[in-house]
Amino acid sequence: MAGKIIALVDGSIYSESVCDHAAWISQRTNAPVELIHVLGRRDVPQKQDLSGSIRLGARTKLMEELAELDAQRAKLVSHRGRAILEDARTIVDRAGVNEITTRLRHGDVVEAISEIEDDARVIVIGKRGEAADFAKGHLGSNLERIVRTAHRPVFVASRAFKPIETVLLAYDGGHSAIKAVDHIARSPLFAGLAVTVVTVGSQTPQVKKGLADAQALLKAAGIDADTRVLSGQPETELGKLVEEEGFGMVVMGAYGHSRIRSLVIGSTTTEMVRSCKVPVVLMR
Repeated sequence: MAGKIIALVDGSIYSESVCDHAAWISQRTNAPVELIHVLGRRDVPQKQDLSGSIRLGARTKLMEELAELDAQRAKLVSHRGRAILEDARTIVDRAGVNEITTRLRHGDVVEAISEIEDDARVIVIGKRGEAADFAKGHLGSNLERIVRTAHRPVFVASRAFKPIETVLLAYDGGHSAIKAVDHIARSPLFAGLAVTVVTVGSQTPQVKKGLADAQALLKAAGIDADTRVLSGQPETELGKLVEEEGFGMVVMGAYGHSRIRSLVIGSTTTEMVRSCKVPVVLMR
């Protein structure tokens, strides 16, 4: 599986974790890391006429001063973005990654991703961005938008990096879940990790067959996976399992097979990303 690791850094508390996880992925896959900081439209000064009804030369001078202030602010925002990228590069370089590039982009983060993701193997992003409300546990708005539109796996970094040895694969038999199994089987990222495939529901013949098929595909790739069926609500039971058994990472489809795809990612997915204290890899 070719491609680079795209890591989105915004200067938030999650940026260091994004860098650490990107470096970890790079070390296991031997893929280069590209660090990207996007200057959103809100960061760029907007043209405003604040001169009111000022007459004669005073109006011209005021407009010149406002233009100069806008230029200074734009320059500071750009300098801040480059400083964020340099700090990120230092973290990734310190972790032993040999091939690192940085890119400062202007505009919308989703548009930026769509333009470059064809060359990517995975997109790494923090659970919450700089402007997220920690008290209410909100997910970053850019995270949800990227998951809706990205065609590559989205690796949602937890707040702090911890070595990952165990993986919970949430499996519901849907298209994105099958894609997640295939991704684990093909990617060197998961080599040597202990994988458990978990379905929440009843132990019907169809469920048993789905788990057996997933297990067989992983075994063919050299991964001896355990399987498990839990009863209850997926978001509750999966979250409890991750917490109680200390799984290091969750892999799941972004959409459930029984859910009509809409403008928001599936409720189980959203709750898992919000509540899990470990990274979550989402597949569309």
